[in-house]
Amino acid sequence: MSTPQQQAIAAIRNELRSGEAALAATYRERPLTRNYLSGRTALVDRAIVRLWQHCDLHASYALVATGGYGRGELFPHSDVDLLILLPADARRDQEDALISFVSALWDIGLHIGHSVRTVDECIAEAADDVTIQTSLLETRTLTGNPALLDTLNTRMRLTLDVHRFFNAKKLEQEQRYARYEDSPYSLEPNCKESPGGLRDLQVLGWISRAAGLGGDWRSLVHRKLITADEANELRSAERFLQHLRIRLHLLAGRAEDRLLFDHQENLAKAFGIKATAGKRAAEVLMQRFYLTAKKVVQLNALLALNYDEEFGPNSRLVAIYINERFQTIHDLLDIRQDDLFETNPSAMFEAFELLQQRSELSGMSARTLRALWINRRRINASFRADPDNRTRFLNLLKARRGIVRTFRQMNQYGLLANYLPPWRKISCQMQHDLFHVYTVDQHTMLVLRNLRRFTMGEHTHEYPLMSQLILAFRDHWLLYLAALFHDIAKGRGGDHSKLGMVDARHFCQSHDLSEEDTALVVWLVEHHLVMSHVAQKEDTADPGVVERFAATVDNERHLTALYLLTHADVRGTSPKVWNGWKSRLLEDLFNATRRLLRGASATEALGLDDRKSDAQRLLRYHGLRPGVEEALWSRLDAVYFMRHSADEIAWHTRLLYHRPESHVPVVRARISEGNAGLQVMVFARDQRDLFKRVCGFFGKLGYMILDATLHTTRHGYALDSFVLQYPGERTHYREHIALIEHDLAACLSDEHFDYRPGDGRLSRKVRHFPVTPLVRLRPDESGKQYILTLKAADRPGLLYDVADALAGYEVEVHTAKIATLGERVEDTFLVTGKGLSSDTHVLRIERSVLERLQV
Repeated sequence: MSTPQQQAIAAIRNELRSGEAALAATYRERPLTRNYLSGRTALVDRAIVRLWQHCDLHASYALVATGGYGRGELFPHSDVDLLILLPADARRDQEDALISFVSALWDIGLHIGHSVRTVDECIAEAADDVTIQTSLLETRTLTGNPALLDTLNTRMRLTLDVHRFFNAKKLEQEQRYARYEDSPYSLEPNCKESPGGLRDLQVLGWISRAAGLGGDWRSLVHRKLITADEANELRSAERFLQHLRIRLHLLAGRAEDRLLFDHQENLAKAFGIKATAGKRAAEVLMQRFYLTAKKVVQLNALLALNYDEEFGPNSRLVAIYINERFQTIHDLLDIRQDDLFETNPSAMFEAFELLQQRSELSGMSARTLRALWINRRRINASFRADPDNRTRFLNLLKARRGIVRTFRQMNQYGLLANYLPPWRKISCQMQHDLFHVYTVDQHTMLVLRNLRRFTMGEHTHEYPLMSQLILAFRDHWLLYLAALFHDIAKGRGGDHSKLGMVDARHFCQSHDLSEEDTALVVWLVEHHLVMSHVAQKEDTADPGVVERFAATVDNERHLTALYLLTHADVRGTSPKVWNGWKSRLLEDLFNATRRLLRGASATEALGLDDRKSDAQRLLRYHGLRPGVEEALWSRLDAVYFMRHSADEIAWHTRLLYHRPESHVPVVRARISEGNAGLQVMVFARDQRDLFKRVCGFFGKLGYMILDATLHTTRHGYALDSFVLQYPGERTHYREHIALIEHDLAACLSDEHFDYRPGDGRLSRKVRHFPVTPLVRLRPDESGKQYILTLKAADRPGLLYDVADALAGYEVEVHTAKIATLGERVEDTFLVTGKGLSSDTHVLRIERSVLERLQV
């Protein structure tokens, strides 16, 4: 039988559960955030007070709600934060009762955070902990002795250093932003903690309360820290984010604040959002979130500046005159009249010019930023047609410093979208392509940043060749302009390169760029994807491929510009996409093409003779006498030497010159050039399913194949090279090398070795944004070999499945260009096999591969 206490707890628990279910049902029928949050707070209040009374605790104690609960905002699965305040002379004879009370709170289904302190203890601990200070700013007495909380609040007001508190919260926010890469635009953002989330709004409220300014947006309007319009925008953003968090908790059935792919579609449905042409409902919802978060970040920054000016040590500094329009206060650029941009819109661009020109300025004042935002729509057709404004815009790109900061701020405050109308469509537009992880406008800013870093001395060690090329490039501001336009037509439907080219040409002509400069920018926008495609998906050891690419770029200036833009572009898509191997592919293509454009023949451009000579020099360096290489080289054809670097040729030769007819497989591994992963050499008697077995082995152990070059020697041996990316679980390269050299050799020697990879789990991203698989098998230009191209969502074991399907039709793979783009693969294979001249046979192979690509 249950005890009276257990019966009481059960009754309270049941009442709480039924009350929460009723609140959720009412919210779904009539979604009002204030009603839900205050309703759940009141419901929990009643349950807690009943438990407190049931435990018969001292009347001299005070039970205090703190944090979000103290604020009266309890989300469906929020923690309930409590402070049990004791009088200074309290007898500690009720510890058992307190333990029983806290235990009962968990028993009724609440997630509790609690502390038991006297007023003195609260003040002492708050002095050293800003988190405790913050929680004590939002308190209310639930039951017990109210005088204790009154005393605590009075002493908190007397001891709280507002400026110190403000700096601590600012530092906290910077650290929180850093955890989310300083961006609200992740694919699965956190509606509470991400930049632009609810936490940003709460920080403003905490600082306002600490400074005695009140706890709502109306109070800040009254103190002239924000405008009435800004208060309305903050309220609107707060309501939307609260709706998101309530619905997320109800959907997930737990305290889930991340907008996971698993929930985005159902959330959109809950909001009543419908799909539009070209956009799923979830994408419409997420764009709304990004726009809201962008606005919150902006208003948070404005208010932070206002607080700094109001309470900071520089609040009484004298303004220093710059000209009749601008002044500096501390190190911030400030407008001298509130209506400056209203009466003189051109001064908006002048403000950014001054910021770039004057190194002593660290930014703009809140007044200046607010005026930019309020007057952004004065950048209209007549503004854009003004030659002076056009000149100023180009000057912002030509400046010696501050370019990235300028364009990020112009994007944040809406100036860029008004000066470049096509920009509006890419603002906060996420690309759900399993490749990009940033919105289009944010990606563009990253490309601009990457280009700028090439020019800066402090970053030359990162990519020395890129720095050397850009510093020798005349008018590299043209590259920045091409970066602004390269993706400006995304999301319109059609080929964004072609559409963006039209926008770029219109801009260049309206801004009086020379024919030569216009041609370069337009050409870059049109062809910005070409170099990446050729380097990653075509056989760049083929002289014909390099010749065709050289014909496309036409001259060395175009080549250098495209290389710089491509490098910056690929690095700006996702942290996962770029690696040292991709860097080498691009560099090799650049060098071969430059040699061709400088007059070398196609074969000379690939450096075949130079490679052999360099390989021989490396062999002599390692102590091998002249001529020993012929034991292996006589069995290799020209194709082998075209597809391998001098370093790779020398490495293979050192390993194989004394055993060109080895009876057992030889497997060796090393760190690849540029530390881009591991390079593995496999030398064994050729067999039909060799590529499949190797792919299965690597797939089973979690290695990602970045590139594969497969070669059959004149005497029937496979001499294959693979470049791998490490799996996460092993950290030291020696472990990888030892494992591969031993186990892969055993796999190739033992017919019964189980090399098939298991079925791995698909990522959430792949599950919710599937890629329609595409497969195409066509002859190359010579007609002697065939090119198999495929596009699919990435998954464990995919390459093995493709190899298995090809082996089933006796199709032999000669090269494999593996392009893993985030969660998507776009692979190209050079193959030969019987019956490929038959359209029916090709169709069967394509169908078989396609079936293997389905997820």
